[in-house]
Amino acid sequence: MPSVYDFSVKLNSGEQKPLADYRGKVLLVVNTASKCGFTPQYKGLEELYQKHHAQGLEILGFPCDQFGHQEPGSDAEIKSFCELNYGVTFPLFAKIEVNGDGADPLYKFLKSQAGGILGEGIKWNFTKFLVGRDGEVLERFASVTTPSALESKVEKALKG
Repeated sequence: MPSVYDFSVKLNSGEQKPLADYRGKVLLVVNTASKCGFTPQYKGLEELYQKHHAQGLEILGFPCDQFGHQEPGSDAEIKSFCELNYGVTFPLFAKIEVNGDGADPLYKFLKSQAGGILGEGIKWNFTKFLVGRDGEVLERFASVTTPSALESKVEKALKG
């Protein structure tokens, strides 16, 4: 059965990153945007990352401009914005599409494993997927679910 470890994605720097490099980690995969009402979640994501990274949590941020043109910047501008405004140190990837014909294969897989209330499509920025240490998608969370509200689920996944 496929897992997230079967995919390779492009980092914000342009280099390819096999997700197999994260084998054995708990992943929180998030589609992000810099000009969205949910953008302040970057702060909560970074806090979660700082608190649990040593226990095996990786947060993977995937900028996306498919919702209200809320991520218009280049990959370099996005990285700079996140670092300067929210102190983001977790990995940021190249801007992608999460819906439609151009959706990144990783997101096609994530959506097939954990559909939303209204179907598989991503409804907005900051939709989150929690992935267990085995690469299996555990749960999907809507944009309104704050990073702090996920902490108990992350802790449970880290304990395995």
